[in-house]
Amino acid sequence: MAALRTQVAVVGGGISGLSLGFHFQRLGIDAQVFEGHARAGGNIRSARRGGYLIEWGPNGWLDNEPATARLIEALGLEPQVVQASSAASLRWIVRAGALRALPQRPSQFLSSDVLSPRGRARVLLEWAQPSRRDDADESVFDFAARRIGREAAEVLVDAMVTGIYAGDSHKLSLECAFPRMREMERLHGGLFKAMQARRRELRAQRDGQPAAARERAGPRATGGPFGPGGTLTSFIDGMETIVHALVQALGPRLHLDTPVAAIAPIGNASAAPGATSLGEARWRLTLPSAETVDASDVVIASPAWNATSLLRPLDAELASVVASIPSAPVAVVCLGFHAEDLQHLRRGFGFLIPGREKLPILGTLFDSWVFPSRAPDGKVLLRTMIGGARDAGAVEETDTQLTQRALGTVRQLLNLRGDPEVLGVIRHPRGIPQYPVGHAHTLARIDTALQRHRGLLLSGNSYRGIAMNACIKEAEAIAKRIAER
Repeated sequence: MAALRTQVAVVGGGISGLSLGFHFQRLGIDAQVFEGHARAGGNIRSARRGGYLIEWGPNGWLDNEPATARLIEALGLEPQVVQASSAASLRWIVRAGALRALPQRPSQFLSSDVLSPRGRARVLLEWAQPSRRDDADESVFDFAARRIGREAAEVLVDAMVTGIYAGDSHKLSLECAFPRMREMERLHGGLFKAMQARRRELRAQRDGQPAAARERAGPRATGGPFGPGGTLTSFIDGMETIVHALVQALGPRLHLDTPVAAIAPIGNASAAPGATSLGEARWRLTLPSAETVDASDVVIASPAWNATSLLRPLDAELASVVASIPSAPVAVVCLGFHAEDLQHLRRGFGFLIPGREKLPILGTLFDSWVFPSRAPDGKVLLRTMIGGARDAGAVEETDTQLTQRALGTVRQLLNLRGDPEVLGVIRHPRGIPQYPVGHAHTLARIDTALQRHRGLLLSGNSYRGIAMNACIKEAEAIAKRIAER
């Protein structure tokens, strides 16, 4: 049987692979996307259960990434975009066994009980701390303790790392997990100084706009030391909306239920880079049916743990480096409540739990307060995260055990009455990629190894950003780079 020929073969049909296929298509490049499962989208999945809209993975994205905005516009999805309610601005953190509201404005920080008076005073001294002079990587915790004090690092920053990475702030790389914080110190000498500079910049931009444009823009989150700006955004029918649109756009170029069994070079593909033309077959992919696909370029857009098995026969050293990228398993328990059972806490994004609290969950999102359409009238949808880097074995517990963990802690912290509807337990055994200290060196080793294999690239959230925004931005850049040939 003659091999299928294509210019680019994309391995993996998550948001990275789908976006790559779509961008190649728009650039006039023949690309085929191969997904081993019966559905595309990876962890981006939405489902209706009893009137609730449940997200398997991310519940939204921040609207500050132009590449994501361009993709949504190209797909014609703008009418389906919805922003989070104002309730999402109120966020909670657990300290000393009770929920404390995170200050929404700097003026509220002094009276907040989220830190002790001593801890708050230390944070305010951040502007006077000397900046680090060398470029050595450090953990997120060490950076935060150095800049804003140990208490704030243990409470505020550890909770933030829990909420984003389900990770350990003592192990995650500042440079790779939160590059913005490192840049704030490097460019401005500190976090508060960087925030002041950013406010001046935005004020100048706003003052330079016509009055009508300023009114249309309205208030906008500019981000703080530990979080990017932008507004949390989703789709009316859930995050899988973008997956459905990409699947429809790709049509027969997307091959579901088609895992790639092997990737091998044709001729001298695994050799020093040289002048080549797009369309020259350099790689052969073998499918389980023994059918083959020849391609000029191959982008493995699947998680590191999955890419490893394809890379090992090709380059054991490269496979070993990719395999070293860890992940944190996560389980999610979805619970539905009557609104009257939560009368004392009417709004908020949710709460996060620092590791030092020693509670059996990571935190809980108040999904239907953020996006009201995600629960029936008079009901509230809560999603509780369990496991992560600090409790990796939890994901192996039974549904009953995980539900008891979630319900017991939520009852304790929210003073709940009544019994919930248990809407389901979702497991992510491979969970969220972790970028430990030294991850930048790992990426450099991967890039060096890939130079031995012309036309082979890696993409996805295992490498340079775990969020959907990062995956879409990287996919657009890769497609443009290949198209420039």
